Amino acid sequence: MAGDNSFDVVSKVDRQEVDNALNQAAKEIAQRYDFKGVGASIEFAGEDVLMKANSPERVKAILDVFISKLAKRQIEMKALEWGEPVPSGKEFRLVAKVKEGIAQDVAKKLTKLVRDEGPKSVKALIQGDELRVTSKSRDDLQATIALLKGADVDAALQFVNFR
Repeated sequence: MAGDNSFDVVSKVDRQEVDNALNQAAKEIAQRYDFKGVGASIEFAGEDVLMKANSPERVKAILDVFISKLAKRQIEMKALEWGEPVPSGKEFRLVAKVKEGIAQDVAKKLTKLVRDEGPKSVKALIQGDELRVTSKSRDDLQATIALLKGADVDAALQFVNFR
């Protein structure tokens, strides 16, 4: 008796890898000549990453360093959300949020994509901040994974618990 096969679509970030990338970026910022004397720093502020410098261009340069360190550790840029540098006294600040979980609107978009373009035997269910995809056929599930990998969504997707 073969039951339904399934997999989960999640959007999770390894916090240890983000911490390592942040520490590497902080070391590079402390050593680089173009960041000397501009009050450049990067640090955690709760769950967010706080970048500070004396000009908006320097803050964006710190962000570029941080993104390059994240990329070396296979963390997608879609997992990070940031705005524009904000003046705060004599310095400029930029807060970047590390996104965890699939938002409801993105999950609805993914289920609609699976329903419309995926194989007919595949069902997608939203379970909190993840998506469960089930089908009788493993081949259909693999085709669905390929479809979701090609989807243009605002989340870093991982596929886990393939059974």
